[in-house]
Amino acid sequence: MTTIRSRAMRLTVIAATVALTAGTIGSAAVVAQDDELDGTGVKVDLITKDNVNPFWVWMIEGAGAKAEELGADLQSCSGAVDPDPEGQTACIENAIARGATTILIAPANKDVTPAIMSARDAGVVVIAIDTSTEPPDAASITFATDNFEAGVRIGQWAAAKLGPEGVANAKIGLIEIDPSQPLVGVQRSQGFLQGFGVDIKDPSRWGDEDDPRIVGWETGQGAQQDSVTAMENLLQIDPEINVLYTINEPTARGANQAMASFGVSPDDVLVVSVDGGCEAMGDIDDGIIDATSQQYPSRMASLGVEWAVRNANTGAVPSPEDSEFYTEGLDFYNTGVTLITNDPQEGVESITAEEGRAICWGNP
Repeated sequence: MTTIRSRAMRLTVIAATVALTAGTIGSAAVVAQDDELDGTGVKVDLITKDNVNPFWVWMIEGAGAKAEELGADLQSCSGAVDPDPEGQTACIENAIARGATTILIAPANKDVTPAIMSARDAGVVVIAIDTSTEPPDAASITFATDNFEAGVRIGQWAAAKLGPEGVANAKIGLIEIDPSQPLVGVQRSQGFLQGFGVDIKDPSRWGDEDDPRIVGWETGQGAQQDSVTAMENLLQIDPEINVLYTINEPTARGANQAMASFGVSPDDVLVVSVDGGCEAMGDIDDGIIDATSQQYPSRMASLGVEWAVRNANTGAVPSPEDSEFYTEGLDFYNTGVTLITNDPQEGVESITAEEGRAICWGNP
C-alpha cells in the first residue's frame, strides 16, 4: 500500500461531524450546481488502484484541486499494483480510523466489497469512481466512464476500417489486465468484441468466445513491460495477428515493442485501446495506436469531491439521470467518452489526436 498527497492536498485537517452519513444517505433531490459549497470539516479519502499509472495520477490531481477549491481535507491512498484488494482494504481501514466522512474509491475487484460495507456500517459515505463496486449498490453512486461503450467504439472503428472482407478474415489478439478479470477490463474487452461483430457469449467474462478469428488472450497488468511479454506470447501463437485490443495505452506501447522485436510493422496491425491519455495523443500521431476511447479521470474525481462536500452540506446525492451523457438503463453517473483517431471512418463519430490533446483527461 502506498499513501501519497498531491501538491494540492496541503490542507488543514479540521475535526467535524457530518450531518448525513452513508447509513442515512437517501434520495434527496439534487440541488442547483451553482450553490455555494463549504468543505470545512469534510474529510475525503481517495483510494485509487495505484499511483503510478498516469490515469490515477490525473485523478489524484483533479481531486486535490477540487478539494482545495472547496476547502475540504483530502487524503489519497492506493494499492501497490492493479489489482491490489488487500492494499485497498488497508486504505479503507485507515480512512475509517482517521474519521473520513466520505471515501472515493476505484475498487480493485469484489474482494474489496467487505471493507466497503464496513466503512458504510461505520457511517462513511462511499462513492465509487471509474469502477463500479460489486455489487453496484455497495456504493451510494458511481462516477465512471461507460467502459462497455468505450470498447464498442473502438471495435466499431476497427470494423469500419477493415471493411467486411477484412473483418471476416481478421486475426484478433487481446491483451487484458489480469486473469482475475476486474470489471472494467471485462467491460472494455467485451465491448470491443461486440463492436467488432464477435458473439461475446457471457458479457460478464472474457475468454469464453469461440470465434475462430480470435488468436488468444494474454494479460499484462496494464503495464508496458509486462505487456511486451504478453504480445510476444500472442505473436508466438500467430505472427500474423492484424487486430490488437489493449486494455490501456501503456499496454499498447509494450505490444509495439514486442512487434518491433518480431519484425512486425505497426502498419500491419490495427491497435486499439482505451483511456485517451495525453501521452497517447502522441502515440496516435506516431502510429503506435490507431484509435483509442478517451475518458476523463480528473472529471470523475472532481465530481466525487464536489458531491462529497454537497452531501455533507445538504444531504443531496446525484442520480445517473443527472449526467449529460446519460443513456437509458445506466445505473451510474456517466462522465463521458470520446473516440480519438487520425483516421476517421464513416458512421463512427471521432475527433483527431490534436483535438483530443486539448481535452485529454480533463473535461469532455
